[in-house]
Amino acid sequence: MKRQKKHLSNDVAPTKSELEVLKILWENGPSTVRFVHDTLNEKKEAVQYTSTLKLMQVMAEKGMLTRDESSMKHIYSAALEEDRTKGYMLEKFVDSMYNGSVSNMVLALLGNDKTSKKELDKVKELLKNFDAKGKN
Repeated sequence: MKRQKKHLSNDVAPTKSELEVLKILWENGPSTVRFVHDTLNEKKEAVQYTSTLKLMQVMAEKGMLTRDESSMKHIYSAALEEDRTKGYMLEKFVDSMYNGSVSNMVLALLGNDKTSKKELDKVKELLKNFDAKGKN
């Protein structure tokens, strides 16, 4: 029986550590704790296996992950949809940092020294296509 992906609510908004685990599962699909742990350790300072295991167990209790216990190795899957989770977190970020103003956030991002000419050109193309669709 396949479980439905959950919508986010205030009680299951992922922390930074939980989001790192979710990203690995979204990218790689259902995985063992060992795989998630090894992948996390490639990206940041070494964490203990037991810390990764406990984090994933807590995430399963919160409903963020599902656990398949049908084999010797437990396989975890993301129970939250990637796009909905990112959208929810972006909405919370815009609300808290830019008082809900998407334009202020975009202006801050585009005025950032890290924005390359290539990225600006891509944004211009997106706006051009957006304007073209709006005129129909």
